Amino acid sequence: MKPIIKKEIDMPQLSPAQIDYITELTFGQIKKTKPCDAIFVFAGTHPGHWEKAIKAYKMNLAPKVIVTGGRSLTGESHPDWKGRTASVETEASIIISYLVKAGIPEEVITFEDQSSNSLENVLYAKDIIDFTKITSLLVVCKSHAAGRQIRTLQKHFPEAMSFIPFSFDTIYQNTTVGRLNWMNSDLGRKRVWGEYKRIIHYGQLGHLVPPTEKL
Repeated sequence: MKPIIKKEIDMPQLSPAQIDYITELTFGQIKKTKPCDAIFVFAGTHPGHWEKAIKAYKMNLAPKVIVTGGRSLTGESHPDWKGRTASVETEASIIISYLVKAGIPEEVITFEDQSSNSLENVLYAKDIIDFTKITSLLVVCKSHAAGRQIRTLQKHFPEAMSFIPFSFDTIYQNTTVGRLNWMNSDLGRKRVWGEYKRIIHYGQLGHLVPPTEKL
């Protein structure tokens, strides 16, 4: 199954103001890190998913960790992911193995391991976890996907709930895609423009909170 919207799409020529708008939309608002009720780990095979979750827990930013992820139907596994050749391993199980190895108690970890995309990460977690006493989430995700994934959370949780990004930059083909430099490389522009297109598309489908304007 191929993704409806490709992860890398050629970006048209944009003005500086449009670049700023795309940056804010795809990377999300900059928010000060603060303690939350739980750490919500979006699925993925990049080491950043467990490294940031471990760091957050050890910084006492939340007392519990929510891990998501079955097997992605569209993405390629990160080369450092030890479960990339094992079809029985889920992304959640691999992430959890690193969390436990780092000393995080299993009893503070809750997970779902059936999802295959960001929307399912959120919906399946809601199905098995009691969020009634959770009013804030520290969100672990790739930095250039933070805007889309937090908008997905906002769509399916109460308006009063707060979401604080705790994201990490990613490297593709020796190119770092970060908030301050994505526009300086062809691959960065393709990745971020692909994220922009996905936000627009999934917003139209009702999967996430759509932006108020688009280019």
